[in-house]
Amino acid sequence: MARAGKTPGGPAHGQPSARARARHGRHGRSPVTGPHLPLAHTRRDLFETTVQATAEYLVDQWPDELARLRIQVQPMPDQPNAVNGVARWRVVPERDLVVLYRIPIERMSRLHRDDAWHRRLMVESCVFRAVGELIGKDPWDLAPERFRHW
Repeated sequence: MARAGKTPGGPAHGQPSARARARHGRHGRSPVTGPHLPLAHTRRDLFETTVQATAEYLVDQWPDELARLRIQVQPMPDQPNAVNGVARWRVVPERDLVVLYRIPIERMSRLHRDDAWHRRLMVESCVFRAVGELIGKDPWDLAPERFRHW
């Protein structure tokens, strides 16, 4: 299980990242973009970076309540067929755990404008709502100063 801002299975857990892994016995693979271009960022990378930044912000705002917060990102929820709708997150209060489901958040959210800023706001709002559910607070109360200019 990961602490807020850490992705499970990454270098912090002693496993090599996907970019460092050998494939078919070939080691030392270079990035596909070459040495003169920036590394390509995937939707998953951007999603996890947004979740990490939002979680760190919330932990800074609520250090006592969120001291043991753990956030995981999974692609899809495991839901029985009888459940209507698709979950975007799951909260496990006894383990101080929030599990965010990336694909439903990214693909099933209705944005009035589909651009990078609105997609980021959607991810942030899901983190706020899930963490608010975890600690029993309204999402707007988690960061009142952040939205005061509206």
